[in-house]
Amino acid sequence: MTNGISMVLNCAHALMRMEILMPTVLANPAKRSQRAGLPARRATNLSLSADVLDAAKSLQINVSQVCDKHLRDVVRHEQERRWREEHADFIAVYNATIETEGLPLDEWRTF
Repeated sequence: MTNGISMVLNCAHALMRMEILMPTVLANPAKRSQRAGLPARRATNLSLSADVLDAAKSLQINVSQVCDKHLRDVVRHEQERRWREEHADFIAVYNATIETEGLPLDEWRTF
């Protein structure tokens, strides 16, 4: 294997094993520590459908928590999509190498 392809594969392999982390903004570290390690929160204005908001309140649903969880999921999925898009070349080269050369250390696999 050439040195360039080896570098690309090493980089791709390392990147594929990294977890995508949610960025955390530490606006006020003192307040954050008071909240038992929870991420800092910030007030914002949202426009929601009145009927859904009224129904959520009547069911005692915490709208802030639901919105935060859903937005966190949407952000995570978008980060994952962009990561796959940005690293598609590395993944393609890695997969092609596995196709032609097999898995690394495959000869010592016991399963």
